Amino acid sequence: MPPLSNHHKTALLKSINREWRALWSVIERLGPEQMTSLDSGGWSPRDNLAHLAEWIKVLLGYHIDRRPAHEVLGMPEETVKDWEMAIGDNEETIINPALFERNKNRLTAEVLAELKETYAELIARLEGMSIEDLMKPRRAEDPQKRPLVLWILGETTEHFAEHRATIEKLLK
Repeated sequence: MPPLSNHHKTALLKSINREWRALWSVIERLGPEQMTSLDSGGWSPRDNLAHLAEWIKVLLGYHIDRRPAHEVLGMPEETVKDWEMAIGDNEETIINPALFERNKNRLTAEVLAELKETYAELIARLEGMSIEDLMKPRRAEDPQKRPLVLWILGETTEHFAEHRATIEKLLK
């Protein structure tokens, strides 16, 4: 396999930006009432966007900076301990509901501003990282040696696409 290069990092950034633009193309088509209309799961587009901002913060603080999860999430250590040990196991039952409650009454403009700000911070951080840093294992003790870039893709392109699809349903 040839060595990784800045071309690979450029492709990563383009992929993230493509999904970001696709997400915003949907957001821009929503009126103020649609931004707060609830879907069958009880989430509005605003809630979905607040959720994305929270998880970009997790990507930055926990995955990239390797700060403690409870500190990054602003939750008691006991609440996130199991999640930190097995990423994702209790996101749906503990972490995401807590993040939803924290953000459910925020103004749409505030959520949009925060999402744009966290995204800009993420892109600036990624632009400053080498491809080697992106390919290093996220956790030294990970027996699979999964690279940080997997979490980056998960919280950006994949997460943006997932929530874009959810939000698009309101337009149909």
